Amino acid sequence: MMRVTIQPVADEHGETVYQAVAGDKRSVGDTAGQALDRLTELLGGDADDAMVIVQRQHADAYFTERQRTRLAELMERWRRLRDRGDELSAAERDELDALVAAELRAATDRAEAMAAAVER
Repeated sequence: MMRVTIQPVADEHGETVYQAVAGDKRSVGDTAGQALDRLTELLGGDADDAMVIVQRQHADAYFTERQRTRLAELMERWRRLRDRGDELSAAERDELDALVAAELRAATDRAEAMAAAVER
């Protein structure tokens, strides 16, 4: 049975999108359904017998509350500055990029851990 995990993650702009993961295949969409549809296209016939797990986003061992709070702060600052025609400092951009990358890695690691738990 194919296991599919879908969870909200931040894209490169810090906006919430959904990532669907099955084995080594991944897709992203604006909604959980869109991510699943795109993943289904990648999987082809392998998706005929799939179990889908949708996980809500919350702090955990993969992405802490401190990281989530700082990401939210930076995203709010980025939006305010963008609306005024300004930009984050280079240090803040680097920090934001690092947090977005960490959140994406956390989503992947979380999905893999969930898949391993389902296998048992």
